[in-house]
Amino acid sequence: MSIKIIHTMDVAPERMEERDGWAISEFRLPVTGETGSATTVFHSIFRAGSTHAKHLHTESDEIAVYLSGHGVVGQGDSRAVVTAGHCRLMPKGSVHFFHNETEDEDARVIGFYMNAPDVAGTGYEFHGKVEAADIDRPREGLDDGILVRLEESGPDSAHIPPAWAQATVRTPIGAHNGSENALVHVTVPPGAELGTHSFANAEAIYFVVSGEGEADGEALRPESFVFVPQATDHAIRNTGAGEMELYLVLTGAGSLKQAA
Repeated sequence: MSIKIIHTMDVAPERMEERDGWAISEFRLPVTGETGSATTVFHSIFRAGSTHAKHLHTESDEIAVYLSGHGVVGQGDSRAVVTAGHCRLMPKGSVHFFHNETEDEDARVIGFYMNAPDVAGTGYEFHGKVEAADIDRPREGLDDGILVRLEESGPDSAHIPPAWAQATVRTPIGAHNGSENALVHVTVPPGAELGTHSFANAEAIYFVVSGEGEADGEALRPESFVFVPQATDHAIRNTGAGEMELYLVLTGAGSLKQAA
C-alpha cells in the first residue's frame, strides 16, 4: 500500500444534523475508512458562539487538538478552558461537549475517532443541548480522560526513529498517561526531514500545522493530512524557510517505541 495526501479544504463539508447536536459551522472528514484508515479524522471550524452539544461515542476514544480559538469543554460534570495548544482524549462512553465562547474568533479543532472507519462506527449518541448552566459550572479541570497542553509534555528523546534525528518530538498523549494510541508532535527545522522509515505496528496519520514540505515527492501545506498504512515506508521533508510543525496520531500504538 502507498501513502495518501489529503488537503483539507479540497474535501467538501459534511451535512450534519443540528437536531443531533452537530451545530458546527464546518465539519470535514479528510481521512476515513474509505481512505483505507482504521481511524476517522475530522477537521472542524466553530464560529463564535457555536457548540457541539453533549454527546458520547460508545465504540471509540476521541483524540482532539485545539489549533485556535478559546472555549469551554465539558466531560461529565467537570469543565475546563481550552485554547490553542491543548490536546485532549475523550474516552468512549463519556459524555462531552465543546463551546466556542469567543465573540469574534473561529475555533479550529482536528480530531481522531480512534479505530472507527466512519462517524457511525464511533457509536455516536446525542445527549442534549448545552445550556447556560452547563457553561457556568466551575472550570477546575476534567475528571475523566486526558487534557494537557503541548508545552507541558517535555521533549521526548527516547525511542525516536534514527531517521528523525533532526526533529524535536513531544508526546502529549500516549501510553504514559493511559492512552492505547499516541498523539505525537514533531517540529522539523528548515532543510531537515523525517527520513524514510515505517511503523511496523501502527498506522500513522500526520497533520501539517504550519510550514511547507513534501511527502514522497508530493507537496504538503498547512492543513494537509498524510495517511500512512501500517508498515509502509515514507519520508517527510521540510522545503520551506521556517520550521515545519506536525501532529501525528498512531493507531494501535501508545508510543513511538510500541509503533516501531
